[in-house]
Amino acid sequence: MIQSRIHSFPSEIGFLFILLFGIIFLLIVDPRQDSERLAMWYSYSATSRRPSTSWLLSSNTNYSLSQHRPLIFHSSSLPLTHEEIKGSEYYKQPPSAADMQLDKVEGILAGARASIREATANTDRSSKLDDPDYIPHGDIYRNPNAFHWSYLLMEKHFKVFVYEEGEPPIFHYGLCKDIYSTEGFFLNFMELDTRFRTRDPGEAHVYFLPFSVVMILEHLFDPVIRDKAVLQRVLVDYVHIISSKYPYWNRSFGTDHFMLSCHDWGPRATWYVPQLYFNAIRVLCNANTSEHFNPNKDASFPEINIRTGDIQNLTESSHLKEERPILAFFAGGLHGQIRPALFHHWKEKDDTLLVYETLPRGMSYSEMMTKSKFCLCPSGHEVASPRIPEAIYADCIPVLISENYVLPFSDVLNWDSFSVKVSVQDIPDLKRILAGIPEKEYARMQNNVRQVKRHFAVNDPPRRYDVFNMIIHSIWLRRLNLRVGLR
Repeated sequence: MIQSRIHSFPSEIGFLFILLFGIIFLLIVDPRQDSERLAMWYSYSATSRRPSTSWLLSSNTNYSLSQHRPLIFHSSSLPLTHEEIKGSEYYKQPPSAADMQLDKVEGILAGARASIREATANTDRSSKLDDPDYIPHGDIYRNPNAFHWSYLLMEKHFKVFVYEEGEPPIFHYGLCKDIYSTEGFFLNFMELDTRFRTRDPGEAHVYFLPFSVVMILEHLFDPVIRDKAVLQRVLVDYVHIISSKYPYWNRSFGTDHFMLSCHDWGPRATWYVPQLYFNAIRVLCNANTSEHFNPNKDASFPEINIRTGDIQNLTESSHLKEERPILAFFAGGLHGQIRPALFHHWKEKDDTLLVYETLPRGMSYSEMMTKSKFCLCPSGHEVASPRIPEAIYADCIPVLISENYVLPFSDVLNWDSFSVKVSVQDIPDLKRILAGIPEKEYARMQNNVRQVKRHFAVNDPPRRYDVFNMIIHSIWLRRLNLRVGLR
């Protein structure tokens, strides 16, 4: 008997090795399918997993996921469900002073909701409110008046509590150059902010988890071993500390907390904590609905490639009055699922629609953008593209070629007024589509590009209506979608 067991031992080891290899393949080699499985296993339901919340942007409104065009607000909302609230351990406790603070916070938000809903009835193309810096106007906005009301209420009321646990560089810090610079700037600005940041968690509307996915991978990820579970170890431990030390995570099941990441693996980093993945507000550059980005609760922000870290004159163009002899321009690597089709049809094949994988010697990338009417912005490995803000900075109309991408600030911005959307199927007809846009329409769109530029500008310190404040406003809108702590 002992001898037969000894003989079977190698086969058992082999079986265990094959099983272990399969698990590693599913978790590391095939991340997209892993994301799909996670969604199936968790069986997420907005009413059962987000027990103390109510949606303003709900499934029974005019929003269509296939359109990726979330509206700013709607007059209807889903009814509250109290069964899960009463059944949770937190809500079995008698009301405390903290609960009374929360009721005050929710009262402020309720007043803001009512005021903004009233403002949506005004469909004029310009806000009627006074503002010393800027008054939203024109068709770059879905509703200028509603946006302006919402923005001013945000400045007056919105408070963000930043958890102080963790040390730089993985927490409270991010790189302010290269393709992930928006993440770094936001983290750094939030640390120093005096308008929205509060040191009193009781008066906060949202709670910021200040970890940097970029820096986790920079300092803890081994490029040889490529163990992606490092994200799991860091974030599971971090959320455990936060939820054990403070009452706010458990009180809301994470719904009034937010994280922010511009890294490709930003969405993946949230897989390992289900409440972070399904409940919390995820502010992501790679806002891909095919990977479970939920525009009702998650927010999209722009990927800005600041190559040197210098933001001086970032949005200034010296070619405003010059002719633009080039119809369209693109230069970039051949990767992802969309660019191969673009390169197949247009790479170095036309004199006015210029597509390059590598720029010819002596040609300037930035100068080519300022001499082009349209700047092609195809998705690469991920849906987000830094070429979108680059085009806007150069007063060049962005041509969006992507799938399943929720555009930044699309709650309030009307992207159709200052960009052109081209489907992958229409890439062969790209020149005909762009050349067929009338000159008058092109001039209108370019003026809109110049107007919308302020919302993508990076300023140090931040200025009203710039990209930092627009990100904050996107978070403000998601918080207005929630009602937390109702008993």
